[in-house]
Amino acid sequence: MKMAVWFSVLIAAFGLPALAKEPQTWVLDPQSGWQNVSDLPQGQYLMAIARLKQQLASGKSDEVVAALEQLKADFPDLAGGDLDAFIEAEKIYAKHDLGKAGKGYKEFLDTWPDSPLQPAAMERYFSIGAAFLQGQKRTFLKVLRLPAFDDGVEIMRHIADKAGNSPIALRALQVTAENQERRKQFIEAYHTWAEIASRWPTGPAGRDALLRMGTALHASYNGPQYDSSVLRAAQIYFEDYIQRYPQIAEELNLAETLNTITEQLAYKEYEVGLYYERVGKPQAAYLYYRKVLEQWPNTSVAQMAAERLGPAPEPLVKPTFRRTVVHATERLLDNWFGLKLLFGGGDENGSNETQS
Repeated sequence: MKMAVWFSVLIAAFGLPALAKEPQTWVLDPQSGWQNVSDLPQGQYLMAIARLKQQLASGKSDEVVAALEQLKADFPDLAGGDLDAFIEAEKIYAKHDLGKAGKGYKEFLDTWPDSPLQPAAMERYFSIGAAFLQGQKRTFLKVLRLPAFDDGVEIMRHIADKAGNSPIALRALQVTAENQERRKQFIEAYHTWAEIASRWPTGPAGRDALLRMGTALHASYNGPQYDSSVLRAAQIYFEDYIQRYPQIAEELNLAETLNTITEQLAYKEYEVGLYYERVGKPQAAYLYYRKVLEQWPNTSVAQMAAERLGPAPEPLVKPTFRRTVVHATERLLDNWFGLKLLFGGGDENGSNETQS
């Protein structure tokens, strides 16, 4: 059986943590029958890698490099190009050159997809992406240190695409979305949360993503001078969340959040009415104030709109040729029969003064 197949079978069946903790794990060798994993060179190699993966979390890069070199010396027949590539990336990581180390881990992940060191490389790659998202700068031309937020997002995206629906893929997307929110990239954060909701629609991940989608859209609203479609979309997500998770929604006071959105939607229309008042179009202003009263009657903005409303203005009728002729005829008849003199009719400007 080829070495890579052995590794794949053992990892798929038990996982690296299980191999590290269960020395009495047995596997069926087609040629030799049932054998204890710890008695097989391949099993011993995998268990050493599992222990190494735990050591990676310690943060002591020099010790990890030494352990990798020892692993290569202990298993010369099993250690291949993947181990050499991983050691090289670790040495760069130990020098705190995160940009160059990240490229090394990415190349490793793309070149050695069946290596038992894949989980360890993925974790290292994730840690570099997280560091960039947290503000760690990368070195450019050995002198300049530049922000690397975009590099962090790119790393997390690569992990999310490569790791399927594994826990580290979920973590990568969650960390990305939270970072986008902190940097006020709310629309980008919304799309990241939407991807999480699509890939993990059930369980805590899907539940939290639904809430954060609404939160991100609500936060993206820039005020009544801008498009309010994000408010309506956020409203739908919050209503969906309340229906699905009423107890948690009550704890989060989402009903009050919906009230806030309702007030914002009403104020958006109220501001349009104010605009039409300022430009001398009272009829249009009247229509928007009426809209506020009819659609959002229980809001504080509705009270403001009611205060702005007076009697409905007379509709403006666009003059036509026929209407002009009729009005001219009426004026002629009034003058002919002396009605204007009898009743003190006004002039064309609405004055009540009679002509002498």
